[in-house]
Amino acid sequence: MKALCCALGALIAATAPALADPLALSLPQGAQQTDSRDTAATDYRMLTGAWNSEGGKSVLLAGTRRDTAWQLQGDATATLDLLNPLRDQISAAGYDILYSCATDACGGFDFRYALDLLPEPEMHVDLGDFRYLVARHGGEWLALTVSRSSQTGFVHLTTLSVGGPEIGNPDAPPRPAPKPGASDTPPAANPDLAQTLETEGHVALDDLAFESGDATLLAGDAASLQALAEYLSTHPEARIVLVGHTDATGALEANVALSEQRAQTVMGLLVSRYRVPAPRLSARGAGWLAPRASNATEAGRESNRRVEAVLLPD
Repeated sequence: MKALCCALGALIAATAPALADPLALSLPQGAQQTDSRDTAATDYRMLTGAWNSEGGKSVLLAGTRRDTAWQLQGDATATLDLLNPLRDQISAAGYDILYSCATDACGGFDFRYALDLLPEPEMHVDLGDFRYLVARHGGEWLALTVSRSSQTGFVHLTTLSVGGPEIGNPDAPPRPAPKPGASDTPPAANPDLAQTLETEGHVALDDLAFESGDATLLAGDAASLQALAEYLSTHPEARIVLVGHTDATGALEANVALSEQRAQTVMGLLVSRYRVPAPRLSARGAGWLAPRASNATEAGRESNRRVEAVLLPD
């Protein structure tokens, strides 16, 4: 990883409510800020899910907004390598990564043009190579977009300091009514997570649920993450690879990207919420190459949309 320097500066406008732990990020050496604009008392629709035929999931926020763009001239760093150090800093600062995606898994052309970014030439987005994430820490929200041209990296950061609660999520699909006799309690985590991890080498985090085509976790407690964090706390030499899986809907390449984003979402929660050191975790995606149930049924497809923890050797 390249050495990080060139502070981006505080993310919070002077008029916005202050965070208990203000966040400052660093970009690789040579990054140059090309533009920064502040907008007070504004509405902003932040994308929180992949674009589909019905539009993109989003949340409407109201508060103080800041948009900042940077360029890395003569830099051939891949967009993932550019994003990952920034993502790690965001997680380490206590932000929850709510959603992340790459190019086609985001929704491609439609997703990109739904993003409200600073214009060219300050911010350029290659429609075939961009990455996006959205994160939240209390009333502080941020959206990070990275892309590149042949020899230049581009970074765009939007932050919003919300003075009050967000204005709902009008684009999110309604939560289905529970079936008769059903409970809102999420599926129980594997009570023998540690034993399963050590005897089988991997364990599915079955209380984590994803919608088809989406890397955002559905609402609910995640007892498996607490259990995994406790295991890592009592086994200080252990390292975990989080492997995302999808159902067989769509092309393999897009599903591999989506499954890695799901694993990254889980990794972000373990780092930010459960304080697991990031170097002990990594995230990978297998797409639909390792199903554990038939993709011919909805129940099977739901079972295949999962993240597993794989224990690495010492």
